[in-house]
Amino acid sequence: MAASPVGRRRDPEVDERIIRAAAEVFGAEGWARFSVDAVARQAGVGKASIYLRWPNKEALAAAVFATRLSGVRDIDTGSLRDDLVALARQVLHAFLDESGGALLRLMLEAESIPSGPEHLDRFLQSQAAAARAIVHRGIDRGQLSRDTSVTLLLDTISGGALNHALVTPARLRAKVTGRADHYAEELVDFVLAAVARAG
Repeated sequence: MAASPVGRRRDPEVDERIIRAAAEVFGAEGWARFSVDAVARQAGVGKASIYLRWPNKEALAAAVFATRLSGVRDIDTGSLRDDLVALARQVLHAFLDESGGALLRLMLEAESIPSGPEHLDRFLQSQAAAARAIVHRGIDRGQLSRDTSVTLLLDTISGGALNHALVTPARLRAKVTGRADHYAEELVDFVLAAVARAG
């Protein structure tokens, strides 16, 4: 007797297309207008393809947050300046890349989204932990004075990166994204020069 056929394997390309479309829809429309219908249209798939993978829009949104808003990693290059540049680049790209709109929406609407606060807290805590580790290593290595305000230094760099992304008009987004890595270097060099003068 022939073996019973197994169900079709999920196509990872379709999974990726749906997640990308869901991030775009959520970023553009917000939670109130985020729906499986809208994501299906954006992804060019049937609703059944989405429901095969996620039971509802809440689960789909959670998948977007888990995969697209993965957080900020601590990078230890041995150089305070290079570590801070890597941090600034991650923050910039988190807000400027294709899922940046979803992160901005999550920051604005987290309290109204199931599991939203948890996902936002995970992202923000990863950023804070990486940033603190970088600055404390710099102090321990003598690259920063021990009386350097960790909070002010990090608020200036992370806040500067966030503000740069927030004030970018849609028509310039591609250009600003293309220069993001260079801007991160300029931002960090400016802040470290100010810290050196203050010290």
